[in-house]
Amino acid sequence: MNPIAVGLVGAGPWATMVHAPMLAAGPETRLVAVWARRPEAARELAHRYGSEAVATYEALLERSDAVAFAVPPDVQAQLGIVAARAGKHLLLEKPLALTLDAARALAAAVDQSGVVTQLVLSYRFRAHTEEFLEAARSLEPIGALAEFLTGGHAAGIFATPWRREHGALLDLGPHVLDLLDAALGPIQHITARGDPRRWFALTCTHAGGAISQAALSGTRGSNETTWRCTVHGRRGTSVFDPHGDDRGPDWGALRRAFAAGVHAGRPSELGVSRGLRLQELIEQAARSASA
Repeated sequence: MNPIAVGLVGAGPWATMVHAPMLAAGPETRLVAVWARRPEAARELAHRYGSEAVATYEALLERSDAVAFAVPPDVQAQLGIVAARAGKHLLLEKPLALTLDAARALAAAVDQSGVVTQLVLSYRFRAHTEEFLEAARSLEPIGALAEFLTGGHAAGIFATPWRREHGALLDLGPHVLDLLDAALGPIQHITARGDPRRWFALTCTHAGGAISQAALSGTRGSNETTWRCTVHGRRGTSVFDPHGDDRGPDWGALRRAFAAGVHAGRPSELGVSRGLRLQELIEQAARSASA
């Protein structure tokens, strides 16, 4: 199969650490263009991977069959609609957008255009994750406890304006809600308390009756990250702890999944529809906390 020509929007830390090297590595994809609000950063990143920095978003679309986004959610939602309407396949970050209405608009543009999408849910592309989900589902789960705690929103490369303003629910929440929803069955109802910029707690009721609880924080006073989920069932217990697994995400698997979907013309299970589902759950949690 011919490699897919992918244009990259963004040249910040995540684009530099993940998107650019993943897409340039191939052979399923080629990094054909980079566009960012800081032209010098785009030029540096493009040069590093033998690509081209372009001056406009329109120029990137002209050179690309697909577009990868490594930008804030509100920017992704706006530019993603333009790319979808231009017939470009989309490699999307989580969350899809800052608001549910914006996420719905992006999903509608994808549905109308028929382009293929893939969500970069990084924890889904670890070998340990699928092992955990299979084990958890076999336990006849009755409940789960999850915590995703970090100090990354206070300082460091992930202390970006949108994370500092909106907090852990939009940034860490998609990972936690995706895992709980996949392991225990569809989440039907959420109650939540707290401030996403400090500490946020959720209680989820799943189809089948299981109950899960989760704590999220991006501003705890520690540089260490705790991300753990324990599922309890009638047949035992299963623990998810990715930071005890030094293999890290398999970015090649993500690239291959995206390319396979594009060539086959089929939507990914972890595409825009999954992103919209997670955005709906985030909105439900936010409404519960504000009430």
